Amino acid sequence: MDQNNKNKPNKPGGNKPGGSNWRGVISLLCWAVILTAIISYAGTYMTSAGHSSSSVELVYGDFLDMVEAGQVDSVAFDNDESILVITPRDGYTYTDSQGTVYTKTGADDRGNVLYTYDNPIGQEQQTTLRFFTVQKESNDAAIARLEDADIQIITEYEPPMSTLMVILLNILPFIIILLVMSLLMSWMAKKGGMGGIGGIGGVGKANAKVYMEKSTGVTFADVAGQDEAKESLTEIIDFLHNPGKYTEIGAKLPKGALLVGPPGTGKTLLAKAVAGEANVPFFSISGSDFVEMFVGVGASRVRDLFKEASKVAPCIVFIDEIDTIGKSRDNRMGGNDEREQTLNQLLAEMDGFDPTKGIILLAATNRPEVLDQALLRPGRFDRRIIIDRPNLAGRLATLQVHTRNIKLAEDVNLKKVALATAGCVGADLANLVNEAALRAVRKGRKLVTQEDLLAAFELVIAGTEKKGSVLTEFEKKLVAYHEVGHAMVAYKQKNTEPVQKITIVPHTQGSLGYTLLMPEEDKTELRTRDELMAKITVSMGGRAAEEVVMNTMTNGASQDIQDATNVARNMVAMFGMSDEFGMMALASRRNQYLDGGYGMDCAQDTAARMDQAVKEILDKCYREAVEILKANREDMDKVVAYLLEKETITGAEMVAIIEGRDPELVEDSYASTRSQESGFRPSQPEVIEAPAKKVHMISQKIEAPEEPAEEAAEPDAEAGESPDSPKEPNE
Repeated sequence: MDQNNKNKPNKPGGNKPGGSNWRGVISLLCWAVILTAIISYAGTYMTSAGHSSSSVELVYGDFLDMVEAGQVDSVAFDNDESILVITPRDGYTYTDSQGTVYTKTGADDRGNVLYTYDNPIGQEQQTTLRFFTVQKESNDAAIARLEDADIQIITEYEPPMSTLMVILLNILPFIIILLVMSLLMSWMAKKGGMGGIGGIGGVGKANAKVYMEKSTGVTFADVAGQDEAKESLTEIIDFLHNPGKYTEIGAKLPKGALLVGPPGTGKTLLAKAVAGEANVPFFSISGSDFVEMFVGVGASRVRDLFKEASKVAPCIVFIDEIDTIGKSRDNRMGGNDEREQTLNQLLAEMDGFDPTKGIILLAATNRPEVLDQALLRPGRFDRRIIIDRPNLAGRLATLQVHTRNIKLAEDVNLKKVALATAGCVGADLANLVNEAALRAVRKGRKLVTQEDLLAAFELVIAGTEKKGSVLTEFEKKLVAYHEVGHAMVAYKQKNTEPVQKITIVPHTQGSLGYTLLMPEEDKTELRTRDELMAKITVSMGGRAAEEVVMNTMTNGASQDIQDATNVARNMVAMFGMSDEFGMMALASRRNQYLDGGYGMDCAQDTAARMDQAVKEILDKCYREAVEILKANREDMDKVVAYLLEKETITGAEMVAIIEGRDPELVEDSYASTRSQESGFRPSQPEVIEAPAKKVHMISQKIEAPEEPAEEAAEPDAEAGESPDSPKEPNE
């Protein structure tokens, strides 16, 4: 029994590597046979083509007649086909089946026999012909006949080659090709690291970048503005360091965590930071690296990736842009079997995880809505970690991280830059800091100033100035009234952001000028209806100024109209802020983390009524903007006159003009219309903390207050009770 058990693994086919080697040998033999056949066929075809291009076959009896008539100059023997190649004497004539007469005239420099003939139009031309015939008698008799006729024999007859030698010569190319291919496959298999025929060029090998230990060079200190995400990932790191602490209570290691957020928020950076903090190997690969034109390659790479990861566990495997292979398996997938097989293999590998090994799978995407539900269920990606746009505290911390190696001047106030960059992600802030440093170098400074940082912010949103653009006086006046119209409506309304800058200098982003509104509070995504209506009214200020002052309309308001329409459409379709539809959702969000677009979920007639509701909101806001500008026409003219002179002014200068003060006395080049306001602002404390740290949860039960008694009991004088004496509750 023991002996039989020992021999079981050695049964034919039971050893997978051996089976793989046999398959490789069979593949090599097949390829060698195919190549040999192709080479032989090509050689035969080329030879026959060369023979048949200008050859004429003669009947053997006609050849004998030519010999007797003395018309043959020489004969050459072809041993393989027993063919006699005939060279006639000069002056020999040959008539083909079509009646064309060919006359031998000599030979060219290459030894080809030339014949002259008349073409159909009567012109004389030359060509080469090759006469041959098949022997009808033995070689010895043919040689004797030629010698008697005194005909030159160019190639003496040689006895045919032995059969064994012919076989060897036919097999020799096959053997040579087999050896060359075997050596080539062995070399490519070693380079691919997969072994066997499947490793040609490493096709089935995962192309993951492996960072051993802390070689990622990134830790949590390099990631700012994502405190909640870091807190969630810290537990995974602690599990890798101290697994016993969790297994004692029966807890299992999460198999995977899905990082979800807009582009540029730092998902890949955070994954590298996790590996750097955990001090474990880190495998990084993109989802597109699994998809190839060959079916099965992606699944093979998934297997190889997890096989390599299991060798160095505990480790972290990071798949970026997992939506490339993780899309939902439905009819809309387009029938890509390769992608579906890759996803199935990934699901199988995640199910086969050994929780004690410590393999953590991290994945990143900005399209979670397209992922397959089997990929998102508990047991595969157990956690979904949102990497959202940073708030004020996060932007400030991110700017501090990116300016660690930047030489800053004393006037730099990163808090103000953080306020100005509301809605920016970490990649935007990194680009802003770099642009500010480049600007400081262009200006010949050794330090980066506050002006450089804010100018870099304007460079990102508006582009560089067009110094070569020339506007007519009418165009400059029209642009000035347009931009001041925005600023005046924003200044005269509540629930708007303060104006910081107005310029009529053309920029590369396609604008002839712009009005910069900079918030002085860190607003969340929560917006009231009044704030949204005010935002639409500010967008309408430019077109309203054109109509009120210039009595015309221009295409310069196209972007303003588009922005206002988007806000109004969201109010009706998504926010339930229309009088006609009320709290009814007419659309649903499609790409939350990309373009934020949505799809309509209503009938066509409802959509038409929705368009009418959107138009009513836009008309109302436009009328309000016109009324504001008409009521403040004199102040607007003063601001426009100063703007035409300076071309760029600040919000504080606009306020000084409106209040009758000298705008030249405003020193701050980035002062807004609310810079003079004083008082405590909740969003600008001395020390900015993340909002989540200010929330405290309580666990004790809060009792509801008792209802007051309807009639107070009169004190009992006889019992000696006083009004202040406590009373016992009635039973």
